[in-house]
Amino acid sequence: MRPNHLLAIDQGTTSSRAIVFDAEGHIRGRAQREFKQYFPAEAWVEHDAQQILADVLAVSREAIAEAGLKPDEIAACGITNQRETTVVWDRETGEPIHHAIVWQDRRTAERCRQLADEQTEGWLQEKTGLLFDPYFSATKIGWLLDNVDGARARAEAGELAFGTIDSWLLWHLTGGAVHATDATNASRTLLFNIRDQAWDDELLAFFDIPSALLPEVRDTSSDFGTSTVDTLGAEIPIAAMVGDQQGALVGQACFKPGMAKSTYGTGCFLMLNVGEEAVVSRHRLLTTVAYRINGRTTYALEGSIFVAGAAIQWLRDALHMFEKVEQTQALASSVEHTGGVYLVPAFTGLGAPYWDPEARGAILGLTRDTGIEQIVRAALESTCYQTRDLVNAIGDDAEPPRELRVDGGMAANDLVCSCLADILQTPVERPDVIETTALGAAYLAGLQVGLYDSLDAIGELWRSERHFEVEKPAAEVDALYEGWREAVARVRCGDGTTT
Repeated sequence: MRPNHLLAIDQGTTSSRAIVFDAEGHIRGRAQREFKQYFPAEAWVEHDAQQILADVLAVSREAIAEAGLKPDEIAACGITNQRETTVVWDRETGEPIHHAIVWQDRRTAERCRQLADEQTEGWLQEKTGLLFDPYFSATKIGWLLDNVDGARARAEAGELAFGTIDSWLLWHLTGGAVHATDATNASRTLLFNIRDQAWDDELLAFFDIPSALLPEVRDTSSDFGTSTVDTLGAEIPIAAMVGDQQGALVGQACFKPGMAKSTYGTGCFLMLNVGEEAVVSRHRLLTTVAYRINGRTTYALEGSIFVAGAAIQWLRDALHMFEKVEQTQALASSVEHTGGVYLVPAFTGLGAPYWDPEARGAILGLTRDTGIEQIVRAALESTCYQTRDLVNAIGDDAEPPRELRVDGGMAANDLVCSCLADILQTPVERPDVIETTALGAAYLAGLQVGLYDSLDAIGELWRSERHFEVEKPAAEVDALYEGWREAVARVRCGDGTTT
């Protein structure tokens, strides 16, 4: 019998997980491991790439076993990953030359300021759809080459390889046989021309990045080689690689222009399908590759929020306000409102549409009546307010979505989804499977190996678990949102210092 189960490797910012899906998109096995975050300096964030690899191999085998399958009964594997996080490694040994620099890391903020001017930023946005920001990979690569002894000379000699996490995992899963990425991940580096669909020599020269470092760029559904027996227990076809937010777009079956999803994990990422023509934002949103299949590229507008679920983790781990994230819904629901409290989670600056790397977090509006419940509710609501920031910006660049499909860990919280519908004044749909990032990677792998004959066939598998309708009147919500805007203004930096 032909194998019809798919393995999705979902390598995220705080954990690595693997999920086995059947052909109808049902979860049959899963495993997950959290890993350590490193903060060597203020606003610096690093990961141990070797630990990530070890965890990915372990959870993949565990998920296959939980599904009651043998590795050779997996039809294909798809990889989805935290984007922009940067690894440089030795081609001969496979050892990284430094910890991975995470997408949240702000160490190259000053470098971005030095490079940016109005004319150059327009040129950069036209080529890449992105902005000058330390979020993206190019300046992270430059930092590694300039701060690790001998790295630049070795890179120019072809001894080193660069990759986002997908490439790092692929290299090792294939025993070093394949150094590749896909168009969605490449489009997040500041080195990839999203119109030409190729690495760009002018961008490489501008950022002083040797081309010898770079992986081959392939379609999102493609032949990426096979895993070795040593890594996953069998030679499993690796048939898709996709950035995590694009994976969620596919998992949410947002295949038509105007359809949108928002993923709530460590950060929050809203993505709107805009079709086969790249739309350049006038409001500092990102134009990115949604997916590339059979050589045809679909684009998206994206708004990126750096801190969503991470704010809840901070309340748990740093302030010890509760023991388990699952407690937050009950805590927040025990009060009708925040009492005027706003939490602005600018722990690593503000993302879209502000792009202020120097902003810092704050809790505003505290009184003697403020308790844990109000602060927890303010943290949950901050994600909804940030989402409205993005939807407002999108509405000036393209037709805003008529409904929003949500996923990610925070989407399991009914209060968050209800608040989101009210604050956006837009219905919210939560799917039956909220692990849509992994599901998208699995679907794309299945498309490559013939389990699905089209994106339309995948779209027919999408199922809604719950619909959240707008309940609060617009005037009430607008007043609350104005308070949010005032809170954000308080933490933004006009002269390099937080006010």
